[in-house]
Amino acid sequence: MDRQEDMLDEGRDETRDERMDRNFNELLQELRVVQTGTQILAGFLLTLPFQARFTDLTDYHRAIFLVAISLAFLTTVLLVAPVSLHRLLFRRHRKDQVVEMSHQMARVGLVTLGLTLTTVLCLIFSVVVSDLAGWVAGAVAVVVFASVWWALPTWLRGHRYGVTDDAE
Repeated sequence: MDRQEDMLDEGRDETRDERMDRNFNELLQELRVVQTGTQILAGFLLTLPFQARFTDLTDYHRAIFLVAISLAFLTTVLLVAPVSLHRLLFRRHRKDQVVEMSHQMARVGLVTLGLTLTTVLCLIFSVVVSDLAGWVAGAVAVVVFASVWWALPTWLRGHRYGVTDDAE
């Protein structure tokens, strides 16, 4: 296939391999944004059981904590997995599979990150204010995440918000 046939409809002059490299590099840049925060949150959660007041938590609060730490673990695994995948498939001419699987893991990782943050918020509000406040904070967090991380991008895919023909 010649270079002309391999160009994307979006007007980029790149081969399929160049496109896969670009897509993977863009994905890695996006993952760098969330990996550090996710790892810090997971690390913080790992220290909580060793705090003196942890034993004061109710069984309900401990259950929320266990859900939060499990989600943080899963999120960390999903968001770091593209690096492992790339290492194991490096130089095997499978970049398209690396990009597609990494894309899927990143999407699921963002969902689990939202759930992790929601659960942590729920736990904090439950301990500091009340269990009801924890549920309300969790519900608000789900609405915010769904709106900003899913509804807005979905809406923008169908609209050319802020883009004029002059900018193209």
